Amino acid sequence: MFYYDPTYLLLIPGMLLALYAQFKVKSTYSKWSEVYSRSGMTGAQAARIILDANGCSHVRIERVAGTLTDHYDPKGGVLRLSSDVYSSNSVAALGVAAHEAGHAIQDAQDYSPLRIRAMLVPVANIGSSAAMPLFLLGLVMSWQPLVTVGILCFSLAVLFYVVTLPVEFNASGRAVAIFREGSMPEDELRGVKAVLSAAALTYVAAALQAVLQLVRLLLIASSRRRDD
Repeated sequence: MFYYDPTYLLLIPGMLLALYAQFKVKSTYSKWSEVYSRSGMTGAQAARIILDANGCSHVRIERVAGTLTDHYDPKGGVLRLSSDVYSSNSVAALGVAAHEAGHAIQDAQDYSPLRIRAMLVPVANIGSSAAMPLFLLGLVMSWQPLVTVGILCFSLAVLFYVVTLPVEFNASGRAVAIFREGSMPEDELRGVKAVLSAAALTYVAAALQAVLQLVRLLLIASSRRRDD
């Protein structure tokens, strides 16, 4: 028998935004990957200059396989840039490299949201894995405490997504400020902003999806309590 759950409608805005964010990232990155910086610097060279100028000369830069796999590893003190970013002097590559360098600077300056996010990683991973099984099992057994535990576990994952937002926005803001202070041509700076804004949208979409899912779980739990 087909069962219609109206709470699924809550998830539609998040899914639509996620699809749009994916399209926006691909199209914007592709566009500005074809525009080359007049400075001639590659992503790796730009990252090195930014790191050295901000007290992060100890951070290594490594090439990593894949596309848009760029990330900063705080445990190893390594900034890893995808091949396209590492060796390219495109505006898109410079923007991505500077953004990741911004995370290394956050780490060096003990940026609080970054520390909080790092602490949340293990509990958020456990919470996101255990949340739905516990929640569904609680519904099947009609045992409200287990439903509540499932919701609390999922809340940890939601908190991680929310805390990620200021971390990513701050890193992008640092990247733009660095290039502006370095007198990057306005047209190139516009490209950097476009690339980083598109990337930020993916984090907003992920956070919105998580929040809407949490609201959905709360509504289901509330409805079940009334039925009981």
